[in-house]
Amino acid sequence: MASKQVVVLGIRGVPAEHGGFETFAEYLCRYLIARDWNILVYCQEKGGGGIYQSEWEGVTRIHIPVDIAGPLGTIIFDWKSVIHSLRQNGVFLTLGYNTAIFNALHRLKGKINIINMDGIEWKRQKWGVVSKAWFWLNERFGCWFGNHLVADHPCIEDHLAVRVSREKITMIAYGGCKITEANESALSEYGLEKNGYAILIARPEPENSILEVVTAFSAIKRSFKLVVLGSYQLEGNAYHRAVVDAASDEVLFVGAIYDSEIISALRFFARVYVHGHQVGGTNPSLVEALGAGGAVIAHDNPFNQWVAKDAAVYFDGISSLEKLFDQFLIDDELVSPLKAAARRNFEANFQWDDILKQYEALLLRYLPEA
Repeated sequence: MASKQVVVLGIRGVPAEHGGFETFAEYLCRYLIARDWNILVYCQEKGGGGIYQSEWEGVTRIHIPVDIAGPLGTIIFDWKSVIHSLRQNGVFLTLGYNTAIFNALHRLKGKINIINMDGIEWKRQKWGVVSKAWFWLNERFGCWFGNHLVADHPCIEDHLAVRVSREKITMIAYGGCKITEANESALSEYGLEKNGYAILIARPEPENSILEVVTAFSAIKRSFKLVVLGSYQLEGNAYHRAVVDAASDEVLFVGAIYDSEIISALRFFARVYVHGHQVGGTNPSLVEALGAGGAVIAHDNPFNQWVAKDAAVYFDGISSLEKLFDQFLIDDELVSPLKAAARRNFEANFQWDDILKQYEALLLRYLPEA
């Protein structure tokens, strides 16, 4: 067994098939494998049966089947993962604090656990009182039980520093891939033309401002398209229904797309990327838009301002967003400087090699002596 070992917890598994943490874990695994690390990743599986192992690109995957769907199933998976992980050695990396109460066992067993504290989950509008209380408590448990914390944004670092000393926190942003070319033919499937559409990529939740974006875009006939990615369930979800009902016939709901070549093309050839996230740290979709050289229209808050900087113009409501659409969908002289700023910003701050190098340095700092 390699002397350098990291145990990754808190995600659904690798390769990535879900979200930002899984994508990050996939990149980190490949980076560390090339540098002679031994990596164990706990993976959530649907259904029953016992725990089993497999290998993916040199990574040992420990599969834990769970026959309950939804948040409860994830909690059960996290519990079983933590229990099983107590027999492992090395440094632990937990991505997210949603079940940080379980990480008390790592401290009791003397395991060194670095926790990426993600965003401020308990502030999200989608959660009810019970869920918000759960996340609020677990954020504090993560601060207590983690040996060290990672914040992906200065605002998250400031937030955590109210609870623990800054010496216990390292700020490391999220990374992305630089896109300098893409397959333009991928647009034809959606009836799109280069530079003839805006794009929004986000989970359909209120704090991502999707209803505001769709409403502002649909206020007038634009002879332009707004492409919205995400999975919308019209039966039983009032917010999803409200978004779709607010849309003009120039808004295209293309569903959730996981094909990286298609997503890269949609980002690369868009006129502007619209980012409505109101809560969170360094958001992966915003970083990826910068990596594609995208001009950005973003919700006006400190999280987005630090990430996008001068590559974005900012809105604080439907009326201001309408005006930005009116201007930036027709004036190339406004868009071109934003695209150039996006390239500069991305290359200086968000390239994967730089991000992963910082993570390896932190893992080495806390790697237990053999």
